[in-house]
Amino acid sequence: MNKPSTKPTIREHKIPTPDSGPYIVVEGPDRNLWFCESRAAKIGCFNPHTGAFREFPLSDRDSMPVGIAAGADGNLWFTEKQANRVGRITVDGAITEFALPTAKASPDGIALGPDGNIWFSESDIDRIARVTPDGRVSEFGAGMTPGSRPLSIVMRDGALWFSQAAGCRVARMTLDGAVTEFPIPAADSQPRAMALHPDGSIWFVETGANALGRIAHDGSIAEFAVPTPNASARGVTVGADGDLWFTENFANKIGRMNENGVMIAEYDIPTPASGARCIVATSNGRLFFTQYDIGALGEIIFS
Repeated sequence: MNKPSTKPTIREHKIPTPDSGPYIVVEGPDRNLWFCESRAAKIGCFNPHTGAFREFPLSDRDSMPVGIAAGADGNLWFTEKQANRVGRITVDGAITEFALPTAKASPDGIALGPDGNIWFSESDIDRIARVTPDGRVSEFGAGMTPGSRPLSIVMRDGALWFSQAAGCRVARMTLDGAVTEFPIPAADSQPRAMALHPDGSIWFVETGANALGRIAHDGSIAEFAVPTPNASARGVTVGADGDLWFTENFANKIGRMNENGVMIAEYDIPTPASGARCIVATSNGRLFFTQYDIGALGEIIFS
């Protein structure tokens, strides 16, 4: 695919609820964008073709939804960090919530597993949990180093790979709960969001080290610096062009790096201090990102 050489424009789509705090965003089975409104305790839906929003309130105003993922059952699944629940929402907006077995688990990142179940991190108790389509929750990861704070999850080679923000490691867990941890070379790297590249490598942001990291199948890790100091890289995705696109929260920019770790460009976000968080590439090649501090979805557009 030819890569666009012109500078993109960034369009901002304001979410109807003020101070909504959009966090993780994914493409749903209906090809709409579904996202967590962490401050408003709602699940939002944006139609990228019409620009229309729908919002669905959760049962608890202080539930703090964070992670969301499309399930194999045609629904969206999400975590409620403060309410200590995992939830399910249909594309029509019907919500069901399931309590977790361990108190104050702080569920966070969430992803569809190779077994058809949904898996999510429990950041305050150093566990990875599984929820079946009918809502049965099991917890795994007893071999994880205490105080690791697992966050983002991606799937590779039939296993779960996840970031450990406080442990400064990337870890791998089999479906039966066996954990292997890989230390990141940079000190205080604080890995967060992760993305699987078509070449089989996993990329992740290192918020503390101001870099992007890449972990190969054998667990070896390479790191690539972000040029803007203290950029606070937070989200990362793989574009249709094969490049890594990532958000820079403090710098208020969108970064772009190729699969060899060569920085291509950084693009300014129009509204200052927008709070860029998650970024997603849709199935038709469009790029969107959440703007937590101004309550909007940003779109990166090449003419």
